[in-house]
Amino acid sequence: MLNVSQRNYWLLSIALFSFFLTWSFSFSLFPIWLNQVVGLGGKDTGIIFSLNAVAALMIMPLYGFIQDKLGLKRHLLLIVGLMLALCGPFFIFVYAPLLANNFYVGVIAGAIFFGFAFSAGVGAVETYIERVSRISGFEFGKARMWGSIGWATATFFAGSIFNINPDLNFWLASSSAIIFLISLLCVKPTENKSLSHELDKEAEALRFSDVLNLLTLKEFWGFATFVMGVSCIYSVYDQQFPVYFASLFPTRAEGNAMFGYLNSFQVFLEAGGMFLAPFIVNKIGAKNGLILSGIIMATRMIGSGFAWDPISISAMKLLHAAELPIMIVAIFKYIAGNFDPRLSSTMYLVGFQFTTQVVASVLSILVGHMYDEIGFALSYKLLGCIVSLFVVVSCFTLRSHTVEQKPLHNQSPHLS
Repeated sequence: MLNVSQRNYWLLSIALFSFFLTWSFSFSLFPIWLNQVVGLGGKDTGIIFSLNAVAALMIMPLYGFIQDKLGLKRHLLLIVGLMLALCGPFFIFVYAPLLANNFYVGVIAGAIFFGFAFSAGVGAVETYIERVSRISGFEFGKARMWGSIGWATATFFAGSIFNINPDLNFWLASSSAIIFLISLLCVKPTENKSLSHELDKEAEALRFSDVLNLLTLKEFWGFATFVMGVSCIYSVYDQQFPVYFASLFPTRAEGNAMFGYLNSFQVFLEAGGMFLAPFIVNKIGAKNGLILSGIIMATRMIGSGFAWDPISISAMKLLHAAELPIMIVAIFKYIAGNFDPRLSSTMYLVGFQFTTQVVASVLSILVGHMYDEIGFALSYKLLGCIVSLFVVVSCFTLRSHTVEQKPLHNQSPHLS
């Protein structure tokens, strides 16, 4: 018989697996679907991606505060799950016809739907599961591992399924969303009713002023420095990496194909990294985990600038499987240890995801200009040096110790 910790681990692992399965079935071939099925060109596709990003940025802060107010309640996640279950009918019967016949109405409808269901929804899902993991006594990284496996699994089959019938991927996405809903409904964060009541009261007591108070904390700005100087720059570097990757192969077609194979392999390695990352971060501490992920990022960026052939650039690509798991696990542990744990969703969705997208959107234009003017290789070396500088700065701005924990952490981790 599984105890509470084991049961919650497996149920929430299934939830993450099915969520990312749904996301990958829907979006791993999204640009190809827009071009080959809907018939859109590069300009229209660019407009769609831009408005999708804007909508996500508007929804993230809202989701963060709502999820923090809900605490262990699953109301928001169930709404996300229902939207995921409807993504098949939405893509096929609503989104595609609108894009074909009333483009801008379709773009706006899609941006709103995708923002609520996927772009902001993933942050709400991850922060809820991380919160439950602290109560139930299992490592979030080991559950998040199943999300990576889910994405890689769908990506592996999506291309072949698309060639049979593009609509099948969307129906499979809706089917896996039903699994997400069922697993979520079966979760019992804690069987300790007094603890559950206490945590609900703590969450309901949150005010928007508590969120604004974060801006007055030097610890917040120390964390923001790391995010803006390391994560944001790295996300910009990663945007056009496939273009440079393909250029180092004998033909671009060979490079494109190899990128697809290597990307799938990297995601499976990433899943293994998610399993190992909690052990590493627990051993060296959350701050050092962030620093280590920054060092790996800078190494990959500078190394990409020095890469001279398919083997060396592939090695740089695979470093992503180490840096991402360590960074995600370290971020959650750093937030839990240094800020009010009731605000973990707000800190993750606003302090990390929102900040990353806003700064990256500004830097994208500048860095894109650098690629055109001085080339990818030199740009990567310069970006890697900038990240290295911010990693050094973060050694002094990030906290090594943790603040006094709130009631969420006072409970014994195993409640069986």
